[in-house]
Amino acid sequence: MNILKKKYLFLIISLLLGGGLLFYYWFNPQSESYLLKCPFKFFTGYDCPGCGSQRALHATLHGQFREAFSYNPLFIIALPYVLTGILFEWFGLKYSYPKTRKILFGSTAIYTVTGIIILFFIIRNL
Repeated sequence: MNILKKKYLFLIISLLLGGGLLFYYWFNPQSESYLLKCPFKFFTGYDCPGCGSQRALHATLHGQFREAFSYNPLFIIALPYVLTGILFEWFGLKYSYPKTRKILFGSTAIYTVTGIIILFFIIRNL
């Protein structure tokens, strides 16, 4: 992909991400009825690993980290990991630190993260 296309792609993704963050800053998922509800919880009555993430994002954007943690602790714990992944992918750290990238985002890490998500799902519904 040429450099100009990468810049436009980065700009589009940044605008979408920024727009999404602004949306969740202004609109509280707890009080807005038109925002998506979890279909898994609707049909099963159980919380999925992502349940509470919209409310947690809203609370995080307002600096209410304890409240955000109470909505979805995994979401708050995963934020640094996701941000690290963005740094590696978008800002070229994958070329500067390939061993670190492999440790954090290689196949072993994928299995570990999947195991954590499944364990969180089970524990949260006990």
